[in-house]
Parts: sequence; structure tokens; C-alpha cells
Amino acid sequence: MKQHFFHAYPTINHALGEVNQLINDRITIKNSQLHDALQQMASNGGKYLRPAFFLLFANINKSAADEQAKLVKIAASLEILHMATLIHDDIIDDSPKRRGAVSIQAAFGKDTAVYSGDFLFTVFFDLLVETMSSSPYLTRNAKTMRKILTGELGQMDNRFDLDQSLLDYYRNINGKTAAIFSLAAEEGAYFGHADHRTINLAKRIGQNIGISFQILDDILDYSGDERLNKPVLEDLATGVYSLPLLLALQDHRSKLEPFLTKKHQMTVQDMEQVQEIVISCGGVEQAKIIAEKFTKKAQDEIQSLPNTRARKLLATMAKKLLTRVN
Repeated sequence: MKQHFFHAYPTINHALGEVNQLINDRITIKNSQLHDALQQMASNGGKYLRPAFFLLFANINKSAADEQAKLVKIAASLEILHMATLIHDDIIDDSPKRRGAVSIQAAFGKDTAVYSGDFLFTVFFDLLVETMSSSPYLTRNAKTMRKILTGELGQMDNRFDLDQSLLDYYRNINGKTAAIFSLAAEEGAYFGHADHRTINLAKRIGQNIGISFQILDDILDYSGDERLNKPVLEDLATGVYSLPLLLALQDHRSKLEPFLTKKHQMTVQDMEQVQEIVISCGGVEQAKIIAEKFTKKAQDEIQSLPNTRARKLLATMAKKLLTRVN
């Protein structure tokens, strides 16, 4: 577990340590290959952003300190859901790496990867039943899972689609990325006993952070920043057209189309040409401007939260996450 943002914040750092320990306890399984695969995934450098958002929002109201064990379980459920979706993503994309290391499907084969993802879903459901069986957030988690799947299916339907609209793109990332951020913030506020206004505000903050986070990842993909921890232009190679490319296509389709119509036959040189065109035609800069708009929405709404230490840490964390390409 990489806690890039929390070393200086002992309360959150300690709670995330408890989350990490709980996850390691829950992913113990007799099947040795599955056990090794899950342990590899758990130790491959997750930053625990979604559990951190949950815990920060849970502390906004300062009234949940006596429910730490329950909060740790819910925080762990969010990271486990995220881990399961990453494993399945790598299977679909046939990705050789995840978080800078060999992916589960590359290291152990697709069968073990599928079972690993499925097992994580069962752990996710176990934690939900243990913590929120009488809560409306059991249903909310189920709806979020559907939203994630809808986003992934939308992305699959749009593969290699030169006519994909920006609306399609936003719908897809709102599901595949922003949904868990939004859930983490919203249910953090709810289980922290915040009022209805704060819960709704948290939901919007999480959504805007999630959208901006994904756009910035798309930008890093085209800029080739090594911090992304995945092969440069991997999305392009699999036909996933992210925001910088979609923006460049609007006015420079004739330059890009000869390369993109090759689909799976694109060479590394072709992809490098696409990268150069997207950058030179302003696709990356335009995407930065859009990301900044979602970032500002999140930062402005964070300032509307109750004035607590948790709010200040949220603002700091959001600034570090959402300005990392500047």
C-alpha cells in the first residue's frame, strides 16, 4: 500500500493501516495460486484513495469516533471493490502490467485472474452485509456496481469509434471511475452521521473528483508521464479513445483518421504519430482546461463543508490529486 498523501496525517494513516490489515486478513484463501495472486494485488502499490475519501468524509461531523471498526470495514469494502474491477479490466484489456508490476492475468493466467476478481466481490458483499444490512446503502452499493458495469460496457461499445461523442465519454467515466469516488464520499458522510445537505454535497464532490481524476489519467497517458504506472498509450492500442484524442478529432480528424482506421494493426510508430498530433493540435491542453473546471467545482464545494480538520485535509488532498499534471 502506497500512502502518498497521508504520511503527515497520523489519524488517516493509522486508519488506512487498519484497512490494509483487514483486507489482507479477508483475502486469505486455501487455494495457493489464488492466495498468491490476491496477495500480489494487495501489495502492488494501491494508494487507498477511495478508503481515504470515505474516512475523511466520515470525520467531517466528528461524531463517528466510537464506530471505528465499522468504518474500517466499509472503507475496506471500497478498496476491495476497486481491486476487483482492476483485475477484470486487465483481463478484458489483456494488460501485461498494473501499478507498475506484472498484472494478475499476466502472472497467473486468465482463469486465476477471473477467480481472483470474483472472490474479491464475495469479500465485498460479506463486508456490506456485516456493516449495512439494515441501511439504504446496501442498495446504493448495488446500484454503484451496476453503474460501474454500465460505464465499462459503454466504453467497450465505443471502442475504435471515431464518432464517439464527448457525452458518451463523460457517461462512461462517470460510471467506470467517478462512481466509486462518489460512493466513497457520500457513504462516508452518511456513516459519519452528517446532515442531509452534507451527504448530498459529499456525493457531488466525489463525482467531480472522480471525473477530474480520470481526465488527468487520460492526459498522463498521452504525455507519457512515468507516474501513471501503465504502458503509454495502452488505451489507444485497445481502441479506448479518451478525452485528449476526442477533442483533437473534432477539428483534426483528417490527420488522425489514417492511423486510427488501422485499429489493432496500428504500430508503435503509428501510435506515436497519434500522440504527437493530439499534443500539437491542443487536445491535451483542452483536456487540462476541462479537468480544471471539474477540479474547481470539487474544491469550491469542499469549502462549503463544515469547517473541520477533515475538510482542510480533503482540500489539501484534492489539490495534490487534481493538479498533478501541472
